[in-house]
Amino acid sequence: MNAMDKPNLTVAATAPCEAAHLDQSATEARRQRLVADRDVEALAETFRILGDPTRVRILDVLAMGELCVCDIAELVEISESAVSHQLRLLRGMRLVRPRRAGRQVYYSIDDHHIISLFQQGLRHVMEERTAVSKERG
Repeated sequence: MNAMDKPNLTVAATAPCEAAHLDQSATEARRQRLVADRDVEALAETFRILGDPTRVRILDVLAMGELCVCDIAELVEISESAVSHQLRLLRGMRLVRPRRAGRQVYYSIDDHHIISLFQQGLRHVMEERTAVSKERG
């Protein structure tokens, strides 16, 4: 199939390769719909924060409901100090939120978007694992 078979694709005059490329107006239309640089940076930072196994475990336990630092530490099997450090990072990215009750502070996931992101990522990992198992079996 060549570039002429698809009406919305043409070979650009200065094509860097031999593949069919979008015409200039289509390229510009896509460029205008790209995510803003500031938002790309914020999203990348969110994924960077989510890239730590300890923080993923903390989000996992918080996905089941609000907990205090000592309960999180018990479930994740790390010190309260380490939990507090991780929670500070998660709070800074608005992934978790605190609620003070007297001297005790309880944490929960900030909003449903975080739970959805966590669940979609987990589904992706589980599907990938299932696909690999089927290929081997």
